[in-house]
Amino acid sequence: MEEINLKELFDYFKERAMLALIIILAVLVIGSIYSIFLKQPLYQSEATVVLVSDDGQAGGGNYTTSDVQLNKSLVSTYSEIIVSRKIIHQVIKNLNLDYTVKELQNNVNVSSVKDTEIIKIAVDDPDKSLSADIANEIVKVFSEEIKSIYKIQNVSQVDIAEEVDKPYNVNIVKDLLIYILVGIVLACGVIFVIYYFDTSIKSAEEIENKLGLPVFGIVPIVKRKEKK
Repeated sequence: MEEINLKELFDYFKERAMLALIIILAVLVIGSIYSIFLKQPLYQSEATVVLVSDDGQAGGGNYTTSDVQLNKSLVSTYSEIIVSRKIIHQVIKNLNLDYTVKELQNNVNVSSVKDTEIIKIAVDDPDKSLSADIANEIVKVFSEEIKSIYKIQNVSQVDIAEEVDKPYNVNIVKDLLIYILVGIVLACGVIFVIYYFDTSIKSAEEIENKLGLPVFGIVPIVKRKEKK
């Protein structure tokens, strides 16, 4: 592999600074058009539920340490039930949604708060009102399904999902910074490829290295002045 002269490469980059600027601006313009006009904004609403004792109380009364451990062990199981086909299909039916089960499953994110009995249900949707409705309906259908499966009533809703004003996936400033960085990387890559495959002689030292012949003189490039 041919050795790369870093100084020569740096000079090559400086000579093609305009090309790099054009590439960066092109990426920035294309990315901005996508973010502002083409990217679909998504709104995310969250509902939370907590696993409680069978009598519906999260603390005190008959709620024992064994109940806590049981509910913690059920968190992962309940998280899977929430996004099961049966639950999602029922939600689609109840709200008359124009979604397939798979599509809605992809829009639902279930997570548990570490070392607690709390489960978060986040729903993404282009309609901010619908995202909240779906999250709350999932909680409702899920709670009823748990009663049917386990014959217990140990799910209680903590936070009701509400509409959010701003889409979570749109941040123009952040997007612009990303596009600039992508443009810089792309510009550097393009110029490096051009440099690597450029077979022209770039310096007197290169002639001496490649041909083994001494250079006795260099004819400078002189720009001709136009006659007035």
